[in-house]
Amino acid sequence: MPRRERNKFVKRGEIIELLIEDYAFGGKGIGRIRNEHGEFIVFVPNTIPGQTVKTQIKKSSKKYAEGKLLDVISRSEDETETPYQDIPGAPYIYLPIEKQHNYKLNSTIELFKRIGKVTDIESVFDEFVGSPNTFHYRNKMEYGFSAIGYDRNEKTDIDAFTLGFKKRGTWWCAENLDKDSGLFDADVENQLKKIRSYCEQTGLAPWHAPRKEGFFRYFIVRKSYKTNKLLFNLVTTSYDLPKFDLNAFANYLVELFGDRVAGFLHTINDEIGDRTIATTGSIKLIYGDDKIVEELLGLNFEISIKSFFQTNPKCAEKLYSKVVDYALENKEAVDNTVVLDLFCGTGTIGQIIASKANNTKIVGVDIVASAIKDAKENAKRNRIEGLEFYAADVGKFLTEHPQYKNKIRTIILDPARAGIAPKTLKKIINLNSERLVYVSCNPATQARDVEQLMLAGYSIKKMSLVDQFPHTAHIETVVLMEK
Repeated sequence: MPRRERNKFVKRGEIIELLIEDYAFGGKGIGRIRNEHGEFIVFVPNTIPGQTVKTQIKKSSKKYAEGKLLDVISRSEDETETPYQDIPGAPYIYLPIEKQHNYKLNSTIELFKRIGKVTDIESVFDEFVGSPNTFHYRNKMEYGFSAIGYDRNEKTDIDAFTLGFKKRGTWWCAENLDKDSGLFDADVENQLKKIRSYCEQTGLAPWHAPRKEGFFRYFIVRKSYKTNKLLFNLVTTSYDLPKFDLNAFANYLVELFGDRVAGFLHTINDEIGDRTIATTGSIKLIYGDDKIVEELLGLNFEISIKSFFQTNPKCAEKLYSKVVDYALENKEAVDNTVVLDLFCGTGTIGQIIASKANNTKIVGVDIVASAIKDAKENAKRNRIEGLEFYAADVGKFLTEHPQYKNKIRTIILDPARAGIAPKTLKKIINLNSERLVYVSCNPATQARDVEQLMLAGYSIKKMSLVDQFPHTAHIETVVLMEK
């Protein structure tokens, strides 16, 4: 067996300093190593041109390497100061929002040309929709407890009671969130250090990731923009639980946040894995209600601590409005017909279309049973008729319901990040629908699917980008395709 040729530029595990010179889709900065062997490209996620970064090489091939971002040594001249504490989940917080939009737009356009083979993508581009709130837009945050903290001044990990987020590039070490990150509720985040202090004073231990032991694990908060109410969930192990007074903690939250506290739940998670809410274990309501209510485009949705719901509800309204606009652009292909809403989640898009169309039957399908349960309850609450929801694999559902072939004029597609499985995509194509509205949180897999849809006779009529997550690399795309 021939020996594998050693990379002449970098080796796996090596830590290097790198100047980021360019930007690729998905928030990957491009750095270049130049030496006597020539030039070599290294992709580093969550970086932007102009930054000098410390990166650890994770993958290496003959043509390029991929690194993990460990630290930003010096910022780009495009970056500005911010009053917020920077966190790993918002790597572009220092970059003006217009620059973020430019990077996202240009890299997505290039992606559709390269992967989707859509050479004329600019000619069908509709608009870039920014988030109504650039800051404080999230309605949920998960803070982790850790027995290992990080000292930014000394640049080393230390033994300390910590509540915040994992330090970038580590799994064992966290940084305290001491003030507003600019992403979630400012009042909650400015009070978080008091909550940390309260928990520390109990003498009970935070989770020690390497040892897989401790009491305090996570502190989860959900917020309703409609009511401004907060729903709290403290996640602990069962070990030492009799020593912690849950009712006293609930009273302390009320002391801090007053009548904003909708409810407080306690979750037991004794699993050693990193999941916030375990598959085993219990969730118990300690105080108030176990749900909050959110509004989207005039419809009300009840959200529990485990429900899936759009993280940026104000921008979700913009996203759903774009989907509905594309769907209803040819109203004749929606009114008095059956519309398939595939990968429908909690059925929000289908409900909005049903509320705006005439005599339209929406058939929503999703594999997540709890999402379908929420969809049915929300439809009842909003008194919208003409909705049918099925908890099923989309591919299997289409095989078991051949009656839809050649009968559907409009299909809504909103798959998970992995896109649509090839076999399922073939079944969707075989339905022979006139129109498709394809929503995606991962334009790379969407572009791959779009190429197959174009080979099957569809063409892109319109495409928009929606920036649901400012200060991150994420972007949502909405594509209208017609035969």
